Amino acid sequence: MSSPGKLKIFLGYAAGVGKTYQMLEEAQGLKAKGVDVVIGYFEPHGRKDTIAKTEGLETVPRKRVDYRGATFEEMDTEAVIARKPMVAVIDEFPHTNVPGSARAKRWEDVLFILEHGIDVLTTMNVQHLESLNDHMAHVTGVKVRETIPDWVVKQAVEVVMVDLTPRALLNRLERGVVYPQDKAKRALENFFKESTLVALREMALRQTAMEVEERLEASDAAAAVSPAASANGQASGPQLHDAVVIYISDDPSTAMLIRRGKRVADVIHADCFALFVAEESDLKSLPTEKRVAVERHLNFARNLHIETRVLVGADHAKTIVEFARMHNARQIFLPRLVGKGMDRMLGKSFVHQVVGMANDIEVTIVADRKQERAGG
Repeated sequence: MSSPGKLKIFLGYAAGVGKTYQMLEEAQGLKAKGVDVVIGYFEPHGRKDTIAKTEGLETVPRKRVDYRGATFEEMDTEAVIARKPMVAVIDEFPHTNVPGSARAKRWEDVLFILEHGIDVLTTMNVQHLESLNDHMAHVTGVKVRETIPDWVVKQAVEVVMVDLTPRALLNRLERGVVYPQDKAKRALENFFKESTLVALREMALRQTAMEVEERLEASDAAAAVSPAASANGQASGPQLHDAVVIYISDDPSTAMLIRRGKRVADVIHADCFALFVAEESDLKSLPTEKRVAVERHLNFARNLHIETRVLVGADHAKTIVEFARMHNARQIFLPRLVGKGMDRMLGKSFVHQVVGMANDIEVTIVADRKQERAGG
């Protein structure tokens, strides 16, 4: 098996900033140097300048998939692999495949292609990053359904920010360059408001800056480690032991809590744990509805490469604080439980207990704005 291919992501903050154009321009440059490049998937959106950039590049035919009486076209991942190019150009990284496909998401197809030693150029917008999902919904008023786990994006050897000022993007939209006039008008009335675009652009710039900083820190850390290994084969560099602990419950706000905790852990380069505390280790003893919700949240955490634990203990607050101390946790993330009556009292009591016992650990209480409004 050949060594894995390299992933390069062209990142933007909205449709029309030029991600696909830049990706295809790079593909043309590679071809001019004699590199074997193919287009695995390209979405033209009727943009003439972008379509022109595909001229002379070989395109792997799409696969036709029948679903519920309709026919859809998806990337033919197996055909791309069989073609064995050096580089595959694959648009729209966050795309969800038609049900029944071999893999649910296009990013999963891309990882499969990378495993076969093929380099990939791809595109995505910052709002599709999983850890930013809740913040994006707050900024834009739109809940993004197609997301990519942060750990997938971190596998990229390079993330290129494709930038365009919001005013310039709005001018492109008004001229019909991004969408046909009828669709452009609807976009201007909804998602493409200048204030929203400014906020998204700032977030994309911050995300790119953070990626650069992390890569520089990793490079510096690697340079600082002595090439001479100790007798047991281990390098003598410094070891980090900080951790972030996330409390898992059946509360709907838990997904938001997981994203927030994971993002903080990534920023401070800490281990991340998601904990559920129960009186018995077997979740089957829980009421069905609660068990299903807890298992869904634990699986979501695992998909983000967070280590999950089910701890046994009658005193939830004591159990989680003891675990946090054992793992030298910097922060504990808790939900602000906003149920009614006795549930609300118990929720407040639990939070107060954790805060009281964890006086040497930062406790972050995350509230779901929608739930708070609904709960009064």
